[in-house]
Amino acid sequence: MSEDRLEARVMELETRLSYQESTLETLNQELIRQQRLIEQMQLAIRVLAERIPQPAPEGALRGSLEDEIPPHY
Repeated sequence: MSEDRLEARVMELETRLSYQESTLETLNQELIRQQRLIEQMQLAIRVLAERIPQPAPEGALRGSLEDEIPPHY
């Protein structure tokens, strides 16, 4: 392999490496952004879940409704 071809090959590899490093950094920043977004969404879900009233125990609700007389009687 001639020196010119070897130098051209090294330049091509260095260019590819530089591009890959740039792409990797971009992907890493996007991954960090998405992780923060996921954490914000998880927090929002927890807050919303706390606002939802919890259902009464099954036996407690049924007993009181079965004993209640309908209003039209």
